Amino acid sequence: MADITVTMNGKQVGGPAGITILELAKQNGIDIPTLCYLEGLPPTGSCRVCVVEVEGSRTLVASCHTPISAGMIIQTHSPKVLEARRVIVELLLASHCGTCYMCEKANICELREVAVDLDVGVPRFPIRRRFYPIEDESPYITRDLSKCILCRKCIRACNEVAKKHVYAMGYRGFDSKVVVDFDEVLNKEVCRDCGICIPYCPTGALSNPQKSRKDKKGPPLVIKG
Repeated sequence: MADITVTMNGKQVGGPAGITILELAKQNGIDIPTLCYLEGLPPTGSCRVCVVEVEGSRTLVASCHTPISAGMIIQTHSPKVLEARRVIVELLLASHCGTCYMCEKANICELREVAVDLDVGVPRFPIRRRFYPIEDESPYITRDLSKCILCRKCIRACNEVAKKHVYAMGYRGFDSKVVVDFDEVLNKEVCRDCGICIPYCPTGALSNPQKSRKDKKGPPLVIKG
């Protein structure tokens, strides 16, 4: 199949029909941040962090689900794009629990990494946190929904990869949350020997309680006589 030629950041590049802007950017070594994208699965465009500027488009478009078309002129890091990404990340942080220093995933948190790359500090917007009690009843997964950014990665990993359908979205607007059954505490035996959702989570909302307990034990105590 013949390549479609587009202009990306002032350079002509080509890709097959059906490829998205995000995929084409990756192929050409251009890093576009994402928080909800899962390679190999249909994109959802939930987080909007991957927005880019396409000449002729009335608004910025999500690169993860926008296919390229002949003659497209794309800017992946224009001032308009960077400002939009900063605002999006600030809004996520404004409702995030903000306890990075206590989070065991802080050094590998994708939200924190994107915020640092975009030079985002304290949000300019009124802070309205989502606070939920930690769900640690399950011996397989601990959930701290105060750290959830509603990227839906856990839902898609569970439903489309593991095929176990434990999670779903519930409620609307600011009250939206990832729920189990009729918004019950997660304690499912089907989660045994799975945990596929944990590494997909971009923040510390999901963790392995068994690993956490093991890490907290530290090295064996040696008593010198």
